[in-house]
Amino acid sequence: MSGETQRLDKWLWFARLFKSRTVASRLCISGRLRVNGASVSKARYGLRPGDVLTFPKGAHIRVIEVRDLGVRRGPAAEARTLYEDLEPPALKRATAGPPPVARRLRGSGRPTKAERRATDRLREGT
Repeated sequence: MSGETQRLDKWLWFARLFKSRTVASRLCISGRLRVNGASVSKARYGLRPGDVLTFPKGAHIRVIEVRDLGVRRGPAAEARTLYEDLEPPALKRATAGPPPVARRLRGSGRPTKAERRATDRLREGT
């Protein structure tokens, strides 16, 4: 491990974990972010490779290990090399497939086209 460090908010932005550096700074200041188990309240915290970050992101708690310090905010493929996700979030329900279609009981509600034609045939027969 080298003695090199990088600002926490800047690294979060480089790693594309947050859309802007301002949003990353707000998370750091809020005190909800932990580095190696200790709560951090400053965006200027010196982050090193090997540190483990724990923070809430949406409905999930993210646990990230810092692999490398960033040089720039590059493409997503480059950003993924900066960290390892120790506990990836569970797949969302929406990505599993469309929700099941509700079935109605036969004879309830508005008739289908086939049911309407059958009713018309019945009425014409009498």
